[in-house]
Amino acid sequence: MKSLLPISSLLVLLGSASAFAADLNIPMSFEYLALDGKKVESSVFNHKSSLELAPGTHKIAVRYHEMVEDDFSDSQTFVKSSPFIVTLEVDGDHQYYLQAAEGKVVKKPKTFAQNPQVVLTRADKGQVNYQVTNTDIEEESFVSRLFSGNQAVDVSGTAAAATGAAGTAAVVAAPAPTSAQAAVNATSLTAPVDTSKAAGANPQQMLQYWWLQADEKTRKEFMSWAISQL
Repeated sequence: MKSLLPISSLLVLLGSASAFAADLNIPMSFEYLALDGKKVESSVFNHKSSLELAPGTHKIAVRYHEMVEDDFSDSQTFVKSSPFIVTLEVDGDHQYYLQAAEGKVVKKPKTFAQNPQVVLTRADKGQVNYQVTNTDIEEESFVSRLFSGNQAVDVSGTAAAATGAAGTAAVVAAPAPTSAQAAVNATSLTAPVDTSKAAGANPQQMLQYWWLQADEKTRKEFMSWAISQL
C-alpha cells in the first residue's frame, strides 16, 4: 500500500510552489502601464504598487505620476513623465524595489518628469540585473489636443506594444485610431473635486482639472465628443 503524504506536508508543498515568484514594488508617485505586452490596470485612484513576476526576463512599462501645485492657480495638477521601460531579469524569489535615483523624495517633480532616473534594488541587498530605457511616448495635454484637432494617444496601449516580445523600448507614439462614439456621459466623472479651488478657476483650468481626474475610457469618450463639436 502506497504511503500518503500528510495533509500538512501537501499544504507546505503547495504554498512553496505558489510563493515562488518575485515582486516588483513601486512608490505611489509611479504607476505601472504594461507588463510583457499587456496593459496593467492602475490609476491614481486605484494604485497598483506591486507586480508578481515569474523567473525570467520581463519588460515593465512604468511612468512617474505626481500631483504638484499649479504655477498659475491655487489648485493642484498632475505632472507625468513619458513611460520608461524596465527590463528586469528575475532569478529567484526576490523582493525588488524601484525608486527615483535621487532618493525617496523627488525635490523637483517637473524637472524629474522630463528625464526620470530610477534605480532597482533587492530586499536582500543582492545584485539586480536590469536596464532602464526612456521612451518618446508623449501624452499631449487635453487643451492642446482639443484645439489643434490632434487625435488622442493611447499611452498604455503604446507602452504595452513596447514591452511585447518583439517590441522596442525607444518608440515614438503614433495617434490612436478613432471611432464614432456617443456623447460623454457626464455622470461618469465621479472624481472628488475641491469646489473652493475650482470655483475661481477659468474654463480652461477646469477642463484640465477634470481631464486629469478622468480615467482612460472617459478621456477617449470625451475626446470623441469634443472633436465632433469642432
